[in-house]
Amino acid sequence: MVATNLKVDTSIQNASSTKLDDLRALMANYDLDCYFIPAVDEHLNLSVPAAKQRRAWISGFTGSAGDLLVGKNSAWLFVDSRYYEQAELQVDPALIQISKLGLEGNLSLIETLEKLAAESAQKPSKIRFGFDPFTVAAEQYQNWVKKFAPGGIELVSLPENLADKVRQTAETLPTIDESPIFSLPASLTGETATQKLVRVREAMQKANIDVLPITNLNQIAWLFNLRGADIPHIPIFISYAILTADAAFLFTNLERVSPEIEQELSPNVTLLPYADYPSTLEACVNLPKKVRVLFDSKHSTAGTYQLILDQQKAKNNIEIVFEPNPVEGMKARKNPVEIEQMQSANFKASRAKTLTLKWLTEQLESGSVLTEFDVKESIESFYQQETDFHILTFRTIAGAGSNSSIVHYGTPSPEITLKPGELLLLDSGAQYLAGTTDDTRTMVVGEPTAQQIEHYTTVLIAHINCAMQQFPKGTTGSQLDAIARAVLWQQQLDYGHGTGHGVGAFLAGHEGPNGISKFVQYPLEPGMITSIEPGYYEPGWGGIRLENLYVVREMPSKNGSVWYGFEPLTYIPFEQKLINVDRLSKTQLKWLNNYHASVVEKLAPVIDVATIPWLKKACAAFSS
Repeated sequence: MVATNLKVDTSIQNASSTKLDDLRALMANYDLDCYFIPAVDEHLNLSVPAAKQRRAWISGFTGSAGDLLVGKNSAWLFVDSRYYEQAELQVDPALIQISKLGLEGNLSLIETLEKLAAESAQKPSKIRFGFDPFTVAAEQYQNWVKKFAPGGIELVSLPENLADKVRQTAETLPTIDESPIFSLPASLTGETATQKLVRVREAMQKANIDVLPITNLNQIAWLFNLRGADIPHIPIFISYAILTADAAFLFTNLERVSPEIEQELSPNVTLLPYADYPSTLEACVNLPKKVRVLFDSKHSTAGTYQLILDQQKAKNNIEIVFEPNPVEGMKARKNPVEIEQMQSANFKASRAKTLTLKWLTEQLESGSVLTEFDVKESIESFYQQETDFHILTFRTIAGAGSNSSIVHYGTPSPEITLKPGELLLLDSGAQYLAGTTDDTRTMVVGEPTAQQIEHYTTVLIAHINCAMQQFPKGTTGSQLDAIARAVLWQQQLDYGHGTGHGVGAFLAGHEGPNGISKFVQYPLEPGMITSIEPGYYEPGWGGIRLENLYVVREMPSKNGSVWYGFEPLTYIPFEQKLINVDRLSKTQLKWLNNYHASVVEKLAPVIDVATIPWLKKACAAFSS
């Protein structure tokens, strides 16, 4: 789960009417009726560098998802259920209207634009809707074209980012591409960059593709076995790439590429300045012969799409093939070395989280007064004591009491104490050179209430049902999502986020194409790593989330068909005080007891001898 910073710099703490006024003045220069400011940057990252936090700077809202629409006299922030509470805390309703997507009466971006067009239908001109094409996914842009073609909305693709222009008049933007780039050896990745390029070109040849532009930073980092520090909490770097049948181009700030990396990439990869991407792409597709370009609408921007379209209109011998980038699937299916490394990384994270839970238990039992910030500092300290620690996977979520219901609460406070009878939700992760980690446990301070036990047990059953589920080849994330939610639905409960997300190998904490949610139609396959993290959240009462990472494995088959299942990467005790064991079936109880036995088996040999009794007690088997 990606955390969000609720306490932000004063420059983005509240939406400024001055910022909106300045933006509207620029909109007038282009005769715009409204302007779109998404959460993402030019590479569609949800976690973006400080210089690219345009929506946050304008609106004050710092959630990792959620888009802003600024009109001539009004503005709208569109958020899903993960951010309902956070948006209310951060956004000035006098300046910006919060549209809570999914709730009756709250309009989507498209519905809002259509309403504006309908209200101005008497005017002879259309509603002019402006945007920076390099901050809009091509898939979203194509959807706009279809939706707005018959209506009164004109799409206006601008040559400059208006939010940047407003901000540059107020402050100097931080640099985004000066962090050193470093390479990973095949002992960590399982393949050299040369071997990966061969595999990708084989996929291109099979699909009869001549040119493959790559704009997704995780795909680029994986393909070339390179990492950086340009994006918060993700070891990737600002770049573009283009592959053809006989050439590979990597575009970035060349000043931070060492001679050693240049030598590693040579002669298979040509390094070019970041700014050369548009002209090089145009040259690659602008050939005398027919050129087939593979274009991934989900992971590429409307800006790149328009570059190719412009050449297509000029030459008429370019065919755009709309297919997923083959790198995305290759990256998701971890090889044996990557799985081994992810096991190592998550073992370290499991030990760190378990030691934090022991520390927390002992501190509370001794009568110490702890704050959310104390818990944050403890888990991060334990992470950093493990070898090869790099960075956190995201801002640590340590929400006590009512803050535990804020799904992406990422500002543990030194003023909010852990109080008896309240829940504490601790969602955290660390990036080690071996891999990426992410896990969540929910605890109770003192003795739990009957309602806390009831809801915790429901969420635990949801987790167990998904984790122990075997499924046939071809099963999608949406099918497993329903299996996890079923026990909550029986009580008319639900949670607004997905049940699980893909996780990269020393890359992003969230990656596709796999995941477990109602929207994911991609099948899970061996080697894919996913979280399983059902939850329950009630504003003012608190929240519960239980998250482990799992790798998909092929299971022994009884009838010759192919079946898969989940193998844990995370080994951390669940909160025994919150479990009503009488509600667990024999199968669920067996899973839980076996899981806790594995936690002891794996952690006992590598923790302090004095900690072992506590661990065994925390993992004691329940009797049926």
